[in-house]
Amino acid sequence: MGVALISVAACSSKDSEDRYVARDVEVLYNLGQDNLKKKNYRFAAAAFDEVERQHPYSVWARRAQLMAAYSHYMTNNYDDAVLAAERFLQLHPGNRSAAYAYYLIALCHYEQISDVGRDQAQTLKARNSLIEVVRRFPDSEYSRDAKLKLDLTLDHLAGKDMEVGRFYMKRQEYLAATLRFRNVIENYQTTSHTPEALHRLVEAYLALGIYDEAKMAAAVLGHNYPGSRWYRYSYALLNGKDMKPEGKSGSWLGKLWPF
Repeated sequence: MGVALISVAACSSKDSEDRYVARDVEVLYNLGQDNLKKKNYRFAAAAFDEVERQHPYSVWARRAQLMAAYSHYMTNNYDDAVLAAERFLQLHPGNRSAAYAYYLIALCHYEQISDVGRDQAQTLKARNSLIEVVRRFPDSEYSRDAKLKLDLTLDHLAGKDMEVGRFYMKRQEYLAATLRFRNVIENYQTTSHTPEALHRLVEAYLALGIYDEAKMAAAVLGHNYPGSRWYRYSYALLNGKDMKPEGKSGSWLGKLWPF
């Protein structure tokens, strides 16, 4: 059974509004459920949307909102899935299914994350949505998965900063590069990019003649990642200029990693 059983679109130039065939709420909801079981997600979404459209104040409408959100999600129609889930939360913020609604929104953003070479707007939305799940429902089953996805999302955002920072390094725009690497250290220091970010700071600070910060970055790198190849590279750079890693008071790095 398809969308044609639910609604009929008017094509007249005089009347461009959608018309629908009025149906009993249970008929519409069961139509959605039947299509959902058959994995006809597009038809299921249309049926559940129609429940809310024709019977907005019924108990079934509340259930249909989440079912529509899930059905849209399964067809990769992320925008409509997010809208349906957000509408559910606006109308029923204290409902026991709120955790799932927040989680579904986060999934929609997470699955749209693009590679680090492209704009990271969706990645930022995914991060914020995943944080919201963890913050609001720390003991839920959704929180556990959200934490795992959040770690991957943060790693992705750090990777973007690293890519841009390396680009600036190649162009010898060292100050701009330090800002990117510093952002990784300050905001994503638990990610896999931190050792390289510290090494790149050593490189950039040496190029800028800010030797105390270069030595401090190398000291932090050696203290936290002594077996890292990035520490070997940094140590060799300093050694080539008759310097060695050394902690310095007053450095911004010292506020993050006090010795």
